[in-house]
Amino acid sequence: MADISMDELARLVVKKRAGKGIRETARLIGISAATLSRVENGNVTDLDTFRKICSWLDVDPGTILGYVPTQTIKREIRVHFKKEKEMKPDTAKALAEMIMKAHEAMVQEEAQ
Repeated sequence: MADISMDELARLVVKKRAGKGIRETARLIGISAATLSRVENGNVTDLDTFRKICSWLDVDPGTILGYVPTQTIKREIRVHFKKEKEMKPDTAKALAEMIMKAHEAMVQEEAQ
């Protein structure tokens, strides 16, 4: 976890607070003013506070943590058959769901 950029989090908090009082901002976030002050000074916080601050900032916590997804899942599946020009919508939907379930199982297996 050495890649955590608390300096980046602190910068974003200070920018969004933009002159508002620290107590008022802390109340809006749901944390103490002392905790918010520590975060603004670049100190590491607990996960619950981190979650609250990221929610208030409207940022993905993974962005602050330096998480980069290894793959992107494309949610569109197209099925082509040479013999028939069209297939019934129910058949296409069932095939798409089956392929997505197989893909999700494969991703979960790779993550373990």
